[in-house]
Amino acid sequence: MAPTVEYQWLIDAADDWITGRPGTVVLVFLLVTAGFALGLPAVSTESGTESFSEDVPEEQALEAVTEQFSAPFEADEGSTQLIQRGENVLSKRGLLRMLTVQERLVDDPGMRVVGTESAARLVARELDPSATTLEAEIDAVERATPGQIRTAVGTLAAESPRFTALLSDDFNPTAGAASATVGIVTHEVPGGLDAGTGQGSASPLESIQVEARYIADAAGGDVVVFGSGIVAVEFGTVIGDSLLIVVPAAVALIALFLVIAYRDLVDLLLGLVGLGTTIVWTFGFMGFAGIAFSQILIAVPPLLLAVGIDFGIHTINRYREERLTEDDPERAMRTATDQLLVAFFIVTATTVIGFSSNLVSGLLPIREFGLVAAVGITFTFLVFGVYLPALKLYTDALRDRYPIPTFSQTPIGSEGSRLGGVLAVGVIVAKRVPVAFLLVALVAAGGAGYYAVGIDTTFSQEQFLPPEETADFYDVLPEPFRPGDYTITATINYLEDTFESSEDDEVVVYVEAPMERDTALEAIWRAGENPPETFVRDGRHARETSIVTIVRAYRTQDPEFDALVARNDRNANGVPDQNLDQVYDHLLASPARERTLEYLSEDRRSARVVYAVKGDRTDAAITADARIVAERYRMGATATGNIVVFEAISDIIFASALLSLGLALAGTAVFLLFVYWVLEGRASLGLANLAPIVVTVAFVGGSMRYLGFSLNAFTATVLAMTIGLGIDYSVHLTHRYIDERRLQPTVLDALSRSVYGTGGALLGSVLTTVFGIGVLVLSVFPAIGDFGLLTALSVIYAFLSSLLVLPAALVVWERVFGEMLPPESPAVTNS
Repeated sequence: MAPTVEYQWLIDAADDWITGRPGTVVLVFLLVTAGFALGLPAVSTESGTESFSEDVPEEQALEAVTEQFSAPFEADEGSTQLIQRGENVLSKRGLLRMLTVQERLVDDPGMRVVGTESAARLVARELDPSATTLEAEIDAVERATPGQIRTAVGTLAAESPRFTALLSDDFNPTAGAASATVGIVTHEVPGGLDAGTGQGSASPLESIQVEARYIADAAGGDVVVFGSGIVAVEFGTVIGDSLLIVVPAAVALIALFLVIAYRDLVDLLLGLVGLGTTIVWTFGFMGFAGIAFSQILIAVPPLLLAVGIDFGIHTINRYREERLTEDDPERAMRTATDQLLVAFFIVTATTVIGFSSNLVSGLLPIREFGLVAAVGITFTFLVFGVYLPALKLYTDALRDRYPIPTFSQTPIGSEGSRLGGVLAVGVIVAKRVPVAFLLVALVAAGGAGYYAVGIDTTFSQEQFLPPEETADFYDVLPEPFRPGDYTITATINYLEDTFESSEDDEVVVYVEAPMERDTALEAIWRAGENPPETFVRDGRHARETSIVTIVRAYRTQDPEFDALVARNDRNANGVPDQNLDQVYDHLLASPARERTLEYLSEDRRSARVVYAVKGDRTDAAITADARIVAERYRMGATATGNIVVFEAISDIIFASALLSLGLALAGTAVFLLFVYWVLEGRASLGLANLAPIVVTVAFVGGSMRYLGFSLNAFTATVLAMTIGLGIDYSVHLTHRYIDERRLQPTVLDALSRSVYGTGGALLGSVLTTVFGIGVLVLSVFPAIGDFGLLTALSVIYAFLSSLLVLPAALVVWERVFGEMLPPESPAVTNS
């Protein structure tokens, strides 16, 4: 059956430019590279979990909670935390240290300070109620005796929850001692910023908080400046350090394999030029498109380097094969590109399908990863399919004119070599038991795929944090490759361990309804009755903190309020159910005002309810129970909090991974059926081409579960990406087989010639790809290292499947669908 669509004219046009005008092609690509280079300065960095949660409803609810209900210890992106550590931060010396740092920050116009808060300021005002400035508060502390300070601390401990919230867990009110405290400095930030679960997003606070560090250091004492600006700066440093380690390591390893594969200095340099061009184009595109460089995009440069060098090895090796029998370099290159441009196009299209399937993800960073990787692979096709062949011809012409040294120009894995014999194992199997072997491979893949269903899905802030302590092997790296010291993780862990915070053991229900409605408080209280198993109980009720608990607690402190509640509590359960506006008016005019506003919005149209949950339960179980409780409300209510948000993102990751994998498989299958119908008039050939990749994906998934890897923000792309990367090997081998099938008398002869001719290049490319992507284990981010290991494993599986499964699949295909006969040849047999 003849090809249905004529496409050769496109290949001929490309060949004419590559072989007829190589100098012009080189010049055009250099000019385009210069254009993309203009976009490089516009590439920014973005880090942390915030970008992953932007479109998640639970995160939007948490942002609303953060905006409307300000807790004393929660820092938003308009604030800086001053973490003070010492023997006793409530001693006169400790109090003066904190007050001095805060005063210096206030006095600096660049700090744009609009307010400060600290335990030290509260103590100073307790000592001298007339002190209204930091200078006066410093004087008050300096005049006070240790006994007076202890008395003030004891009074505040009994009367001010805000005071104790700013002190470490070891606070002893009797002794007036604590080992740590947190001060809050609020800055005027242009435009306003939101706060949610995310860490590490860049903000206008960067320069403010970096300068605040210098001011705090100059003031003396152990006061650490911390906030979202510091996190953003350090995350940017970590990304830069990772790139500075990973990219040179990838280039060095790839260069080593290029030396082995090319065995020629000029060809080695040509390959490196092609790689550099691809990276510049991709980063330039990111700059022009306004895509920030995030942790997940650290994987893109090694990925493009590995795939690019794969294309480069095939180009040079195929050209060298032709030069063995063809003296004219232009005709040799035309023959090589005739085949390779088609193969490269198929590989590129299927790889783009694999990466583009991530565009359906519900998470923005994964969508951006899919887009950048797909565009980068397209650039790789243009650079190594057009630019490198033209550059090779151009430099070879220069070799003829100038004394440029030439080393080995023989192809890899020639027929009769030991390497060729090893690579032909799959052909031997296909010759003896093709059907049985293919069935065993597919059944094994089915088992691996079924086993892979149990892969865990996780999402946590820890996956985005640099390690608290970097590995020892980083110490042997010379400058500037040696990473710096990172404080983010250590500081966050210190805050969690030192200060009373139930952030990891609580969930929040955000209520959106008119809270003056008579049934509002009753609805909140009833929702906590007979709580689910993961909730902490107080008797038969969930342990909660809400406007209801504020009402109940304040009744014991104010007889007038107690009487007001009793008059409006029709069922005598301690929860008022009428005239709630009067109840709220009394609370907001009382000393309980600040506490009330932590759980009831000032416009009285929303409320926050915090439930304690059991820390030893899984996030999935806690989230499911939180949503059950939220559904009990007879008004609009959303379960949120860090646990719920991260679990929601985990669900999205899992759904996105499955959807992306399904789309990648379906899209690749449809494309292969179409392209082989166009090229050869035999769409069914795409099925044989797809068999190795199905086996590969199944075994990658099974290996992920067996090795203990989970689907997370980074590894979720691996399965779909396996299709894009893995199809490379089966496409090259299948396309070579098509050409050889028209020249060889039998199917097995064609397979043998294909493996001998292409297998060596495949082996070279798999080594460069594995080690080029494997260098991601050197990244400062452990999650990126896991991504690198899994991607390298998927490439190995794809290579082995192509050499072992594809020959059997092609033999079976020939038996089922009939031989692919050359148009001018008589029938031949299968063996």
